[in-house]
Amino acid sequence: MNSLALFEVADEQGVSVVPPEKMKAAKAALLTLRHLDSHHLGGLLTVESAIPVGHGYGSSTADVVASIRAVADAFEMQLRPSVVCRLAVEAERASDAIAFEDQAVLFAQREGVVIEHFGDALPPIWVIGFKANDGQLVDTLALPPARYSSEEIQTFAMLRGLAARSIKYQDPHLLGQAATLSAKISQRHLAKAQFATALGIANNFDACGVQVAHSGSLIGIILDATAPGVAGTARNIAEAAATAGFKDVVVQPIYSVRRPS
Repeated sequence: MNSLALFEVADEQGVSVVPPEKMKAAKAALLTLRHLDSHHLGGLLTVESAIPVGHGYGSSTADVVASIRAVADAFEMQLRPSVVCRLAVEAERASDAIAFEDQAVLFAQREGVVIEHFGDALPPIWVIGFKANDGQLVDTLALPPARYSSEEIQTFAMLRGLAARSIKYQDPHLLGQAATLSAKISQRHLAKAQFATALGIANNFDACGVQVAHSGSLIGIILDATAPGVAGTARNIAEAAATAGFKDVVVQPIYSVRRPS
């Protein structure tokens, strides 16, 4: 799932957007024009996306990042991921790090800055994703910042190290451990219906771990992409999730492109 955007430059100020409800994308286009010192120009922004809104898929950020890149492309420019993220946060106040694509980063979503570059891509994994059965929409900006306990903050520091090791050694099991512990902390602040059921399914199939959208209703079960019979295991997990009542079950292999060392 992705967003596609096209920007047609006009000689008059202002950005029109199709469809008209994509206002964050329009704001991102205006901010990009200003960044490119072309604030005296405007244009027509067309955004196409089938990404569901409000469940943690990153639909808003996908629209915004696609729009920023479309404006830059109209001027035959290519912006650094850090610049794209800064503009995205300015446009939508909280943004995901999708502009970094395969690069694994620890990202401050409300500040638009990278806290840590992990130096490589994620290890090869399969993710079986689905919505919690209540499927309630979540407005990221309406969520107050989580107030973590001192114990949770200490745990996050440990998880940061665990994630770094998983990427350095390309170990999906370490990544799964970090994701599961993070998901359990998230459960105390934005509970997902049937989280325990998802955790049980993961354990039944010896999965690497469970991940959740920290501002959405999505849950994902992580598998080692190099494990024998991974495709069959993924299908079995998908069937178990559907039987348990989870919605919109999707199986997604994720093979990132590793960077030369």
